[in-house]
Amino acid sequence: MSKKAANAKEPTSEEDVLGFASVAEAIAMLLKPHAEVVIHDLKTTKIAYIANNISRRHVGGSSLTDLKDIGSLDSDVIGPYRKTNFDGRKLKSVTSVLRGRNGTPFGLLCINFDIEPMELARDALNMLTAFQGDGKQPSALFQSDWQETVNAAIADFLGERGLAASALAKEDHAGLVEALEQEGYFAIRNLVPYLARLLGISRATVYKHLREARQRKVRTRAT
Repeated sequence: MSKKAANAKEPTSEEDVLGFASVAEAIAMLLKPHAEVVIHDLKTTKIAYIANNISRRHVGGSSLTDLKDIGSLDSDVIGPYRKTNFDGRKLKSVTSVLRGRNGTPFGLLCINFDIEPMELARDALNMLTAFQGDGKQPSALFQSDWQETVNAAIADFLGERGLAASALAKEDHAGLVEALEQEGYFAIRNLVPYLARLLGISRATVYKHLREARQRKVRTRAT
């Protein structure tokens, strides 16, 4: 063994945990400004590093509160679990236990994610998509709107078959025309050009599908 190797010292706990500082910075940068990443030194039970500090703690501060929140260190990843920031904001936290080669924990890498902006966005979306009352269409406005009625029939056809209007095949066009014919929708004036425009096909194609659907209806009645 060389003299240099013989005199080499085992890295200290602080040196071990600070080796993860760049990882902490990368995570914080990805989730900025909503997350902080804190590295705890289990040997000193103090904070060794903080990236994107949102908790107003400081390097060298006590880790005892975090250790109490986490509890057992048997798992390599702990959480997610709930925490509350100093200003009352809700945090979603997860902790990675840093272990040496022998499996002994020497540090913790904790990610604290501020979920309050997401909850506010969720509440705003819920408010925007909610209906007052039962959400039914006012009959006075829609009783003569045949396009609305046809749209609902088309939506039912697509929904029952798990199809999208923009990706219909030729046989799907024919099936839709036949379904509308069976319900009597082609008694509506101007339905053919409207349907052709919606489906991106020619009027002649709609008339062709309609003619074939009516021929099948006649043959069915004759049998």
